[in-house]
Order: sequence, then structure tokens, then C-alpha cells
Amino acid sequence: VQLQASGGGLVQAGGSLRLSCVTSGRFSGYALAWFRRAPGKEREIVSAISWRGGSAFYADSVRGRFTISRDNALATVYLQMNSLRPEDTAVYYCAADPIWDLTKREYQYWGQGTQVTVSS
Repeated sequence: VQLQASGGGLVQAGGSLRLSCVTSGRFSGYALAWFRRAPGKEREIVSAISWRGGSAFYADSVRGRFTISRDNALATVYLQMNSLRPEDTAVYYCAADPIWDLTKREYQYWGQGTQVTVSS
């Protein structure tokens, strides 16, 4: 499984961005997730979604502002980010794993990161 993330950029506080991650290779049945790593901080999970999209996880810090979705026909996962805050500034990574678990934090496959910068 290979993942290619895109959609990052510079946005003012209160603005919106949509990240996309296109997967290739064996994708069927995989859970997909977004993580982020801010400068000087550890990587943290932002959101995750099950194969059929019926179950999703959101970190407390983004719940109500971010929405994860997926289009299995396009083998793509999205992260719609609204009401962005300076503390959302980070490199965002997409990840895939054959096992879905709401508490899962270790994913098997990773894409390269895309930088999101939110100015105040």
C-alpha cells in the first residue's frame, strides 16, 4: 500500500483546508487515518475511519471542526478542516492499516507529510 497526501498550505486562523490522500496497491478493507506532528511535539492521531466509513474517531482537539471521509472508488481519504487554529499547525500524515480499532494508534503504512500552517 502506498499513500500520497496533498492539500496542505498556509491559511489564516478561522479558515479551512481539505487534505486528500490517494492510496494505491492493496487497499480493500483497510482503515485509514490522519496523524499530525507539530514542531517539538510527538506525533498524534487526528482522525481515523473504518473501511466502509461507518465508524470514525476524532481527537478531542479537532472534534466538531474536522471531518474525515473516504471514497473507496477513488481509493482516497479526505480530511476537511474548518475553523483552523494556530495550534493546528503541523505536518499531517495519512496512514493505512488492515485492522480497524478505535483505540488503534499504530498503523502499518504511511504516506509522506503535507505541511499545514495556520497564521494568527
